[in-house]
Amino acid sequence: MAIDTCIFDAYGTLFDVNAAARQAAEDTPDLAEIWQKLSADWRDKQLQYTWLRAITGDHVDFWQVTGDGLDWAMEAAGLDDPKLRERLMQLYWELAAYPEVPDMLGALKDQGRATGILSNGSPEMLQGAVRSAGIGRLLDHVLSVESVGVFKPSSKVYDMVGRAFGCAAGDVLFVSANGWDAASAKSYGFRAVWVNRAGAPVDRLPGRPDHVLSDLSGLPELVAGL
Repeated sequence: MAIDTCIFDAYGTLFDVNAAARQAAEDTPDLAEIWQKLSADWRDKQLQYTWLRAITGDHVDFWQVTGDGLDWAMEAAGLDDPKLRERLMQLYWELAAYPEVPDMLGALKDQGRATGILSNGSPEMLQGAVRSAGIGRLLDHVLSVESVGVFKPSSKVYDMVGRAFGCAAGDVLFVSANGWDAASAKSYGFRAVWVNRAGAPVDRLPGRPDHVLSDLSGLPELVAGL
């Protein structure tokens, strides 16, 4: 079965979630030694809060969850600096794309594939990141969970792909740097690629990704061979 549609998670997959803390550390002495830990805690809490809110039904948008995660991370680091918080949140609107992303998306479009984003991010956050990275012309749809009011890995989120692209689940290759997201997409019925940038073990979940890559540069060749 040919792959017609390639769908990407956004944060950590196309966009570098560490970029905000790393950039802020360049001109903030208090962050020079701790920005990596701060960024990791921020991301961990951001994800944990999406899972918990999906279970409890207490939905808020991803901007709120991102701020809540940062507040926890800053308190854990002993940082009480409203101006730093404001700067870090502002930088999240402008996260850098990984270097290989534009060429990778361009190669998929040259192959005739439909491409899109399926993300927990709010529409405004995603628009900002896509615009900052200059990749809007390479995406057919940018889909936000705000359309269904629940975070991944709810099947309601993955359902959005079929509605937007008019395709069957088996015709979709779903790409995520989050192991749990790739596993959930596989269980849903997509073919899945896990972008394992950190070299982590595969998550012990019912779904297992069909392919594992260390970055996105080899994706067009992989898709061409499917």
